[in-house]
Amino acid sequence: MRIANCELVLPLATLARSESPTNLLTQVVAAVDMIEETDERQNISACIQVLAGLRFEKSLITQLFSEEIMQESVIYQDILQKGEERGKKQEALELILRQLARRFGAVEPETQQQLRTLATTQLEDLAEALLDFTRPSDLVNYLANISPPPANS
Repeated sequence: MRIANCELVLPLATLARSESPTNLLTQVVAAVDMIEETDERQNISACIQVLAGLRFEKSLITQLFSEEIMQESVIYQDILQKGEERGKKQEALELILRQLARRFGAVEPETQQQLRTLATTQLEDLAEALLDFTRPSDLVNYLANISPPPANS
């Protein structure tokens, strides 16, 4: 695989000073479109879109880059997956807190903090176990008996 030197600097060109930044970005996009090899074009385009996002509005970037290159990027996929995981965990936590408040009244701040440290799977297990709780001490006992969450949860 051979990438011309000018192709390597295309992503950095989006950050260059220019009296007409939009025109500069348009020229960069035109240069990317001239890259014949698909993989090279996609990789360079993804890099350009990331760096252009530091300077240009999203609407301009999506207008100029017709291909959905970013969605194919492994970094984009990783960011998306992590965001989905955080959202899932937050939803599980909020549901459990609402269920506990409805069943037992206000949840102690210390208990809330302990719940926030649980992994998503632990929160899901707790949501199921919660159906069998009859008093607040059941929650305390449950939390005391579960293992600490795995790292990076």
